[in-house]
Amino acid sequence: MHRLCAPDDLREGELAEFILEDVPLAVARIDGEYHAIANTCPHAGGPLGDGTLEGTQVRCPWHGWGFDMTTGRCALDPSLQVPVYAIERDEHGVWVRLRET
Repeated sequence: MHRLCAPDDLREGELAEFILEDVPLAVARIDGEYHAIANTCPHAGGPLGDGTLEGTQVRCPWHGWGFDMTTGRCALDPSLQVPVYAIERDEHGVWVRLRET
């Protein structure tokens, strides 16, 4: 596990970009839980972490394709999916496992 940030670095409903060990991540805090997916949209390579968050859906800023932060599945094309990364949170930080789940 790699330390991502402090436990309260993201506010509820906030979306941010992180790079750990050369792995670009889009990270969101939803209902008090942190979620991490790959930061690159498979449609055209847009940075998902620069998009907008609507519930559990992140919308790519380039063409609006939506991906569920909890499953990685694409709303427009369920056959598309971005990698999802496991997150753990404790009093010392938010930790991410860089192997895809």
